[in-house]
Amino acid sequence: MRNLLAAVCLILICCLSVFAQRNTGGSRSPATTPRPRISSPDQTPTPNVYLSGKVVVDDGSILTESAAIESICRGVKTFETHTDSHGNFSFTFGDRLPTTDMGGVEFDADSSTRTSSTGRTQRRNAQECELQASLAGFTSDVIQLGGRFTGESSADVGRIVLHRLTNVEGFTISATTAQAPPSARKALEKGQEQARKGKWDDAEASFQKAVSLFPRFAVAWFELGRVQLHKNDFSGARHSFEQSIAADAKFVNPYHSLTQLAMHDQNWQELVATSEKLLALNPVSFPDAWLANSAGHYYLQNFVAAEKSARRGLEIDTERRVPKLEYILGVVLLQKPDYQGAAQHMRAFLSQATAAADIAEAQKQLEQIARLSAAANPPASP
Repeated sequence: MRNLLAAVCLILICCLSVFAQRNTGGSRSPATTPRPRISSPDQTPTPNVYLSGKVVVDDGSILTESAAIESICRGVKTFETHTDSHGNFSFTFGDRLPTTDMGGVEFDADSSTRTSSTGRTQRRNAQECELQASLAGFTSDVIQLGGRFTGESSADVGRIVLHRLTNVEGFTISATTAQAPPSARKALEKGQEQARKGKWDDAEASFQKAVSLFPRFAVAWFELGRVQLHKNDFSGARHSFEQSIAADAKFVNPYHSLTQLAMHDQNWQELVATSEKLLALNPVSFPDAWLANSAGHYYLQNFVAAEKSARRGLEIDTERRVPKLEYILGVVLLQKPDYQGAAQHMRAFLSQATAAADIAEAQKQLEQIARLSAAANPPASP
C-alpha cells in the first residue's frame, strides 16, 4: 500500500504542476460543440491572412485574464493565439492544418501546431471555419470566417463576446480591476509585460507597486504570487494568493494556484479543502481541480469521495486534457477492489499517456491488477 501511494503521489504531482503552468495564461472554458461544414469540391484553400479582433464580456466587465482564440475548421478545433491585457488579438490564419489522422496524433494545448506520426498536413479553407474565444466560466459567440475576406492580406473580425455561465459563481476575471486607479492598472500591465519577457524581479516590483497603490487589487496579488512561485518563494506566493482571495473571494485563479501549492507540500487536507472551494465556485472549467480533489481524498483514504471526484472530472473533461483522471480512477477502483474497472481506466490512461515514466508506471499498475485479479479468481479445479 505504501509503495502504491508513493507511485501515485509522484505521477500526480508531475501532472498538476505541468497543468497549472499551462493554465495560468488563460484557462479554457467547456468546449462548445463544433458544427462541421462540408466544403465544395471547387473550393480552394485560403492564403495566409492576418486576422485581428477584440474579445469583450457581455456585461462590460474588464477582461483581466487572457482568453484563448480558437479556430474550428470542419469540426477540428485549433488554438491560434491569446488576447493581450486589453482583450485584443491578432494572428496569421494559415491555409495549412496539420493532419488529425487517428493513427498517432499529439496535441500540445499551448501550441497551435498539431503533428502526427506521418508528418502530413492538410489544407483548410476559411469558408468552412469559425473563430471563438475560450475562457473559464464563459461561453463564446462564434464568428463565421466565410465571406469575411476574399484575396485580402488582413481582416478585422470584430468583437467576440463572452457570456457568463449561469451555473458558475467564480470567474478568472475580477470585479476589483474596474475599481483600481489608473496608476495601479498601469503598474499591473507593466508587470505582466515584464513577466512575459522573463524579467521576474522587475515584474515582482511592478506588482508590488500595483497592490500598494490599490490593496484590494485581486488580479495584481495573483500575478505577484505567480512570479513568487516562479522564483520558488512559496511562502510569499501563498501570502499573495491569500490576499487575492481576500480582495475578491469569487476570483478563482488564486484557489487554483493554492491547490498546486498544497500538492507540492503533500498537504492532503488543505488540497481537499482548497480544491473544494474552487469547485464550489466553478465546477465545470477545471478538470484538473477534480483530479486534485480526488488525489487528496485518495491519500486520506476516503476512496468513495476520490472515486466520485475522478468520475466528475472525466465527465467535464470532454477534450481529455487531463488523462491522469483515468489513472487516479484506476488506482481508486483497485482499492474497492474492482479489478475489471481498474484495468479499464488504466488502459484508457495508457492510450493517452506520452511520458515514458507515466507509461512505465501505468504498465506496472496493470500488471499488479492482473496478479491481484488472478489471485482473487483462481481457475476452478477440474
